[in-house]
Amino acid sequence: MPIVVQKYGGSSVADVEKIRKVARRVKDKRDAGYQVVVVVSAMGDTTDELLALAKQVSPDPARRELDMLLTCGERISMALLSMALQEMEVPAISFTGSQSGIITNDAHAQARIVEVRPYRIHDELARGKVVIVAGYQGVSYKKEVTTLGRGGSDTTAVALAAALEAEACEIYSDVDGIFSADPRVVPDARKLESLNYDEMQELASAGAKVLNAQAVEWAKSRGIAILARTAHAPGSGTLVRELTAPSDTRVKGVTSDAELAVLAAGKEVPLAELLEFLDARGVRGRSLGFDGLPGGAGHAYLLVPLADIHGPEALRKELATRFSGAVSWREELGTVTCVGVGLNADWAPLRQALAVAEELGAQVHAAHTSPLQLTLLVEKPHLKPLTARLHRELLGS
Repeated sequence: MPIVVQKYGGSSVADVEKIRKVARRVKDKRDAGYQVVVVVSAMGDTTDELLALAKQVSPDPARRELDMLLTCGERISMALLSMALQEMEVPAISFTGSQSGIITNDAHAQARIVEVRPYRIHDELARGKVVIVAGYQGVSYKKEVTTLGRGGSDTTAVALAAALEAEACEIYSDVDGIFSADPRVVPDARKLESLNYDEMQELASAGAKVLNAQAVEWAKSRGIAILARTAHAPGSGTLVRELTAPSDTRVKGVTSDAELAVLAAGKEVPLAELLEFLDARGVRGRSLGFDGLPGGAGHAYLLVPLADIHGPEALRKELATRFSGAVSWREELGTVTCVGVGLNADWAPLRQALAVAEELGAQVHAAHTSPLQLTLLVEKPHLKPLTARLHRELLGS
């Protein structure tokens, strides 16, 4: 029997009735002749609530203890879904990330999967059971519980699909697939029937929240096709895979990201020293800009996702002390990113984007282009109007 891996996000398992609905969907898949492995996130806002609870105790919680706390959310979901399936007379068993054989490095709160040993999953599938796995978590070689960072349940699902040689990896959320923009910001955003791995990874890294960027990276390296679809209604979803046919449009999507801190360093700050400081504290950057030309100001800026910083106030103070105020911390800025193949083949998209920003009165603090993306750094109040206008100008209505 072929294996299918399904992943359900927090909103899909937010209460008991929704968990029962997921259980019925899983039962239908099993009845259709598949062996099913289900990856679940924590219920609703459980992770945010646990994080808020931790910060009532400490403004900068120890990351090891934070991992011990936050992994409880997915364990609740997995046990309840297993119970719901058993009530429907479907044999099921739930596993934590460590019980599932998900081995990670030892970077607490931002661990990366390095190996999957799904021996127990294989055993239980052979016994005819549905296996439910707690997403977002694993165990390090040092036997420490670890978490995979925001959206980590997607990565769990893709990694398991690869290790189990699954026929499909289905990611369920509130929306039926990937859209050319957030429909709440751009009402006429269109659903994309397919995307290649690189386009999806760029969109995910730049703020699109339907899929996790690390999950897409893992899928690409293992050749796993991902089907992103809604858990609440029938729909075709969006297929993410390696595409050989050329795209029919130069720009596939426009997204924005307001959850950023911008670290700007003056020329007196040794860039290598700053990066070493951030690495030692597990602070990952989304991108780095640096003026190192002769006669230049030597100015560097880093875009750092706030979700990856569990003690931002403590980090700000450390930066100010270590670099004597020469590294500024700015949270009033965000990014608008256009994604598509060949965006820097000429300057037309950038010229158009800069013209639109000027017309809207949005000051562009920095711009970046690559073969797959065009990003503008602007004040946060301009993010939504600039996203909507660029979508209209570059993709049409």
